[in-house]
Amino acid sequence: MIEYLTGILLIIGSFFCLVAALGVIRLPDSLTRMHAATKAGSLGAGLLVIAHAVFYQELGISLRAVSIIAILLFTAPVAAHLIARTSYRSGEAISDRTWIDELKGNGGWPG
Repeated sequence: MIEYLTGILLIIGSFFCLVAALGVIRLPDSLTRMHAATKAGSLGAGLLVIAHAVFYQELGISLRAVSIIAILLFTAPVAAHLIARTSYRSGEAISDRTWIDELKGNGGWPG
């Protein structure tokens, strides 16, 4: 039974990693690419780590899995925000499909 659950988690996690990779390739600008890589990539990697912990069912591996997921969830949004901010402030062209630019006119700083 554990093998089936692990297999399902691996397949779903791999699917989300594939979606993240396709998003990085197919999306038009760096802001939307960053969004795809952060959201789907974090979910996919988290599911793969959970599958590893479920399969081995050892305390040490489970603690490592929890640590990896915590670090991933804490660092991915911060890194994505910094990448997006740097991209915007460096003058990288945004997609023509972007309807609202809330940072336009104030130097890239909200408020």
